[in-house]
Amino acid sequence: MTPSARGDLFDPACPTRRLLDRIGTKWTSMTVKILAEAAPDEVRFADLRRRIPGVSQKMLSVTLQSLVRDGLVSRRVEATVPPRVHYRLTSLGASLESALAVLRTWAEEHMADVDQANQESER
Repeated sequence: MTPSARGDLFDPACPTRRLLDRIGTKWTSMTVKILAEAAPDEVRFADLRRRIPGVSQKMLSVTLQSLVRDGLVSRRVEATVPPRVHYRLTSLGASLESALAVLRTWAEEHMADVDQANQESER
């Protein structure tokens, strides 16, 4: 697929499905939000972990590796002991933030409605 080619979510072989799996997680959404709020500054790994309640070190590491691999986040390592690792959104990552913000807002506004629907379906 060329960089300008548009994906087709309904094509089982299309990589769009795998991309949505990666960018659709709560950890990705929270990470991108924090990095967007800090932009254009960088955020250290330890600061990200402190600001995302409930995320394990391993899950945050896996999330950041995926975001870096996908070109959404840049990573910079300071050669200190221990090494200091810094992250910032790329322009591609910044373009994702607006879409994720809409999804986060919808989830926060409709959480009670969805919870109620779940409770009613259990009856």
